[in-house]
Parts: sequence; structure tokens; C-alpha cells
Amino acid sequence: MTEEQLSSNHPPLPPTTEEDRFSWLRLLRSRKVGPATFRRLLHEHGSAQNALAALPEMARAAGIEGYEICPPGVIEVELKAAKAANAQLLCLGTADFPKALLDVSDAPPLLWAIGDTSALKRPAIAMVGARNCSSLGARMARGLAKELGERGYIVVSGLARGIDTAAHLAAVDSGTVAVMAGGVDVIYPAENTDLARNIEKAGLRLSEQPIGVTPQARHFPRRNRIISGLAQAVVVVEAAAKSGSLITARDALDQGREVLAVPGHPFDARAAGCNLLIRDGATLVRSAEDIIDALPQQQESERQTAVPSEIDVQPAATPAALHREILTRLGPSPIAEDQLIRDIAATAGEIGPALVDLELDGRIQRQPGGLLSLTA
Repeated sequence: MTEEQLSSNHPPLPPTTEEDRFSWLRLLRSRKVGPATFRRLLHEHGSAQNALAALPEMARAAGIEGYEICPPGVIEVELKAAKAANAQLLCLGTADFPKALLDVSDAPPLLWAIGDTSALKRPAIAMVGARNCSSLGARMARGLAKELGERGYIVVSGLARGIDTAAHLAAVDSGTVAVMAGGVDVIYPAENTDLARNIEKAGLRLSEQPIGVTPQARHFPRRNRIISGLAQAVVVVEAAAKSGSLITARDALDQGREVLAVPGHPFDARAAGCNLLIRDGATLVRSAEDIIDALPQQQESERQTAVPSEIDVQPAATPAALHREILTRLGPSPIAEDQLIRDIAATAGEIGPALVDLELDGRIQRQPGGLLSLTA
């Protein structure tokens, strides 16, 4: 039997006691033990306790000298911190572990969760995209997430700036799941602290990392496979040709999930990844109906939701910062000046002089009908 078969077709029996959960954590936190190795060790040795006892000798046989398993004190500290953060441990095979991850071969056997775990029982759609998204991209993400929430779907994303933030904000009242790259109690970016707290009320924050871990660059690609694994489909709203969002899309394809993308202007680099996905066969998205139509036929949830809040962007503090904000929001596709003002949450008196400066610099151009765009 291959390791893949062991990890996906024959999940280990879940821990039933506190001692079992402690040993599971200790095994997974031991050096060189990842999700696939964890499953293999449980199958070979029957329990986490037996696997822990066998690890040092296995390491020696593999030529690793001085190998030590994770000390009990490390797990005690993690459990204490988890209790302080009101985090719940979800173990592979238990009733509250997300069923959508059971067919993902490298899914984490343990997840920390803060919030309402019943959100994991609802059908989910993942939404990802650029951190430096345009105004049009943010509006599209908000509109899609709001409508999906109203149709009973949980919106899954990564709590990053840009498209992730817009999607979470629009679905926060109907329910959204934020998969975090660091510890489930470490909110990154810090500007999303209030959003993260609100997500707990009707949704969930999830992470496979130990409590208290600050996210590192290597954590984000690993996080992406959980985002796609939790969902029936992944929707890419804006993404550059080489971006983390396309990693998520590749994970989704490997996991047998649907991949969909919102098209963008050919001159906008933030849309290049989406346009490539569509060229290669991803479903083109114009509305939430396109997403739902692409899913396997199923019963839709009838949950009623409240009207979600709009994205809250603070006004820029300095002229230079305001210029950067305007240039980030604009793209080759023109948008209305009043829409730009609303998106930036600034006054017309603040925006007007900044627009004149940028127009004189040749960085933006005005179109007929009061529309604005970046200069081609």
C-alpha cells in the first residue's frame, strides 16, 4: 500500500482522550514529521504514543544523529495558550473535523479553530486574489461574496489584504472561514484585527500552525492547500501571472475542485493570472450564478443572512499615500470618479487635488462620462 493510499483512503482512528490528543500534537510537532509522515507513523505503529517511542530509532536508522522528539513542555505551553485564546483542537476523524479535507492527501491531521465550527458543515466557496487589488476587483469580490452568502454558502479565504479582505467583509454576517498562515491567534495583517474578531461570530478562523506562531513566507503556500481543500470551488478574482492565488488554483485542480476566474483587462497585470486560467479552461465568472452553475448539482442551504457590511478603507494620511491609494485602485478599465471616492472613503475635496496632480504627471487619464483610468 502506498503512502498516498494510507493518508487518504484509510484515515487513522481519531484520538478519544486528552492523553491521545496530547500525543497527536507531540508527534506532529516533532522534527521532520509532516502530515503524510504523521499518517504513515500512525498506521505503522497503531498509536501516536507508539510512534513517538519509535521515532528516535527510526531517525538513527535514517542517519540522523541526536534526534529528539518534541518535549512535553512545548505541548503544555501550546495547550495553555490555546485555552487562553479560546481555541478548539479539531482532529482528523472526529465529527467536527472538516469533511471536505478527508479526500485531501496532505491535509493537516490537526487544526486549531476559533469561532463557530458548525460553519464547516455548510457548502463552501473559496475566493482569492491580489493583495493590491483594484477598486473594480474589490467591488467584484464583495458582490460575489455577498450573493454567495445570501445563497447559503460559506466564503473561504486567507484574511490577506485586498481581495481576501473584501470577500470576508462582505460575508462576515452570513458566515466566512479565514484560513491563517500563522497561529490562529496571530492576526496578520494587524489592520484586519477587527475583521478577524467579527469572523468568529458567524464563522471561523482556522490554522494548522501552533498557537502563537508568527506567519513566515513558507507558511502561505501550505495554507493555500487548506483554503482550496475546504471548498467545492476556488474563484480567483484578480491575480498576477505569478502569484499565490495561482498556487491555490493549482492546489484546487490537484484536489479535484472547480476553478473559476473573473476576467480582467489585458493591460492590467493584476488580471493576467485570471485571464491565463480562463484561457486554460477555468470557468469565466460574471456573477455568483456562474459559480453556482459550475458546481455539482446539490441541495442549497436555506439559511437567511443579514445584509453584510461594506469594506471599510481608511483615508490616506498624506498626499503621497493618497496618490498611491488612487493608483492602486485604478486600472486600465475606467471607473467613475464618485465610485473611486467611495472606495477610498475620502472626501471629494481630498481626492480632487490628488487627481489633478496625477493627471498632470501623466499617470492617470480622464475618459468621457466622468470616468478615470490608469494611463496606458
